[in-house]
Amino acid sequence: MENSPPLLSKSGFVAVMGRPNVGKSTLINALLGQKIAAVSPRPQTTRKRQLGILTLEREDCSLQAVFIDTPGIHQPRYKLGELMNKEATQTLEESDLVLFIVDGSQPPQPEDTLLFNLLNGLKRRVPIILALNKIDLLQSSPEQTPKGVDHQPRNDHRAAYMENLPQAQAVAISATQGDNLPELLETIIANLPEGDPFFPKDQLTDLYEREIAADLIRETCLNILRDEVPHGIAVRIDQFTERGETGALIEATLFVERESHKAIVIGQGGQMIKQIGSVARQEIENMSGRSIFLQLKVKVRKNWRNDEKVLRAFGY
Repeated sequence: MENSPPLLSKSGFVAVMGRPNVGKSTLINALLGQKIAAVSPRPQTTRKRQLGILTLEREDCSLQAVFIDTPGIHQPRYKLGELMNKEATQTLEESDLVLFIVDGSQPPQPEDTLLFNLLNGLKRRVPIILALNKIDLLQSSPEQTPKGVDHQPRNDHRAAYMENLPQAQAVAISATQGDNLPELLETIIANLPEGDPFFPKDQLTDLYEREIAADLIRETCLNILRDEVPHGIAVRIDQFTERGETGALIEATLFVERESHKAIVIGQGGQMIKQIGSVARQEIENMSGRSIFLQLKVKVRKNWRNDEKVLRAFGY
């Protein structure tokens, strides 16, 4: 009896790049089939690098794609933004493949140009996949289509993006609706180098549960609070205590930059902080699969986004 050939093993690090709010974290959550990264409709939801680890066992091969979720490249206004950009660009030096996500419902924006220049200036040759996200927004409604004209999707601006990045492989997708995600995944797998997996097959991320909990609390703030408040918020987990079969106790502090913002976060009669706590608790429970008791408090730390000492203390 002939020996069966060894299974092919492919694995690699995939740098997920893009300007703020193009759907990087949403796409990683969709590919993994589980929420590990904070998502909100506001830019710069992701502030720190996070790994999303997808392991697949097929009949003919073993596959592991390690997605590196990075902060969106942008024109920084604070030291925090400078650190976020630095972390995103450093990720390219460690990656086997670049997944460049753009908003395919819009033409290229100035912040996309920052990434065009960065990718075109890479000293080493790295495969680049261009994911034209949000194609679901291109579907014209019947009300917008003149009578007698077939209902057709509008241009996804592919040509404009490919003109700036001709070496990329383009796939039009919708991270929220799931359109063409299998095609995108196969394109990613085809570009992974051969190699053994870096992580156990049941590991989904490199972050601890307490770090994900902090991100989910901040995500809730981004989704609920007024425009002038959310980006001035940092979350610190003060206590994360296991309670056996009853779940876990989490105590966290929300740091804001102004006394007026503290009043907004707390709300009249404490209603806003209660709402934030209720929604965040549900998100953490969905992530962890157990009961969570969450306590929140609010403190003012003026100008923390420009204070290097505070940024280091907050883990940036």
